[in-house]
Amino acid sequence: MAGRDVLSADCGRRADDAGGAGLSAHPHSRVLARTASVCPVCLGPAPAERVAVGDMVLLVKRCPEHGEFSAPVWRGEPAFTGWVRPKIPTARRGTGTERALGCPRDCGLCPDHGQHTCTLLIEVTQRCNLRCPVCFASAGQGGGQAGGQGGEQCARRGEGDARAFRREDDPTLGELVSRLAVLRPRAGDANIQLSGGEPTLRDDLPQLIAAVRGLGYPFVQLNTNGLRLARETGYAGRLAAAGLDSVFLQFDGPDDAATARLRGLPLHADKVRAVDACASAGLGVVLVCTVARGVNDHCLGDIVRFGLSRVPVVRGAHFQPVSFFGRYEGFGAPGGDGGKGGESAREAARITLPEVMRAVRDQTDGLIPLSHLHPPGCEHAQCSFSGTFTAHGDGTLEPAGGACCGTGGSGGNGTAAGGMFPAPIPAALGAERARAFVRRQWRAPDPAAGPAGPDGAMDAAPPRDDFERFLARAGRRFTVSGMAFQDAWTLDTERLRGCCIHVAAPDGRMVPFCAWNLTSVDGTPLHRNGAPGSLGSVGGSSIGSGEREGA
Repeated sequence: MAGRDVLSADCGRRADDAGGAGLSAHPHSRVLARTASVCPVCLGPAPAERVAVGDMVLLVKRCPEHGEFSAPVWRGEPAFTGWVRPKIPTARRGTGTERALGCPRDCGLCPDHGQHTCTLLIEVTQRCNLRCPVCFASAGQGGGQAGGQGGEQCARRGEGDARAFRREDDPTLGELVSRLAVLRPRAGDANIQLSGGEPTLRDDLPQLIAAVRGLGYPFVQLNTNGLRLARETGYAGRLAAAGLDSVFLQFDGPDDAATARLRGLPLHADKVRAVDACASAGLGVVLVCTVARGVNDHCLGDIVRFGLSRVPVVRGAHFQPVSFFGRYEGFGAPGGDGGKGGESAREAARITLPEVMRAVRDQTDGLIPLSHLHPPGCEHAQCSFSGTFTAHGDGTLEPAGGACCGTGGSGGNGTAAGGMFPAPIPAALGAERARAFVRRQWRAPDPAAGPAGPDGAMDAAPPRDDFERFLARAGRRFTVSGMAFQDAWTLDTERLRGCCIHVAAPDGRMVPFCAWNLTSVDGTPLHRNGAPGSLGSVGGSSIGSGEREGA
């Protein structure tokens, strides 16, 4: 692919389809660095380059069998070359997988991985009460595919089909607890995120939360669509009583439009009721928005404003640019609008981290300037951004220091005072700081910070002394953050080796999140069906033991 074809909106297609020598041969391009990736077709190894073309950076790679591919990973300010937070790699704890097939096929963690675990995610079910057009895990897969009029209606409504995954297919309570117990020495004091599927479909979720806390993990978060929280009176309270700290709530916009497009149903009212239920139960909430260009990238400021109106129960807004693995119907998914039309749909929806940052800045009328958003101190700098603010009653924000990804100490856009880049820190120190910050910030504040009204707003009664003033300010802290996950077009093994979000796989491995979810262009997963190639399980027969229990 050469000349103007290189710079078209369809940057994710095969370079060879347009002819020419490839992006790196473009007269206005500049190779910034060499790295490694995978082929989107076969997921085999592919040497790659980060190539700058104007203010855009693309990942360009070549598969010896399927040719050259490219996709944008950065567009515009803040500058890619200035967005840095260097780390000194830290060796894994304990055992894991060994070098055999190369990155990312050796994930488990392998000896080349350079970061400890900040968040350990465990998928507790593949069942779901939705069938979202966009889903990392392809949860509820088969909705409407089992035949019959009911299945077809179910698919049209976007609801999950119970026939796709059954209750008895879930891992048992004993299996899940055993898996996390075995991983405890390797994961350390990781924060636990319970995910799926939709975890609230497990009726034993309170018992699971209590068991996880009993293993000594200091923080438990629920990743959920919020429907059961919204619709079942007292459910949020039962989860809080069991030891749940925080809710990572799917929240894609300020109204039904984005929810209907990304989740298949108009569910905004349920999202608001879920926030209210968490407020009553004393659970902190993080609003989590999947951002797709042309779908909801125009309303990120509205999501921030909604969150600020519900401080202190809402602890932050977290934006995730859409990634193309698992299921992404309507965005060029296999079996749907495939071919070049599908590629165009996929890349037209792709949005990069700096574009999200600028949208947040512009749509909040400068309330959140770029200079107050920072690269992470935990994962690779190109993976995320965050900023922490104190929300005042008059609607203004004040930078509060700290960051949900453990930045700390650096100025805006990754530079320290005087324009110098920050000194490298041990990666493990960044993970430790990030874990502590998340536990402190994403929990609901202590009741001593002041009672919350029915809409989650702080009580207007003035603090009585300096200590109450400190608590009140801490309770009104609000984070704005984003994380760009890597798919088969954008995966960069340098970034992957710095990942601090690891999935507790059924076979005992801890797999970096993006590698776990990675799928080829035809939907074939790399890790979800077990370790690739000759890799075996880790942890022995203790993984998966336990009697079958009701879920």
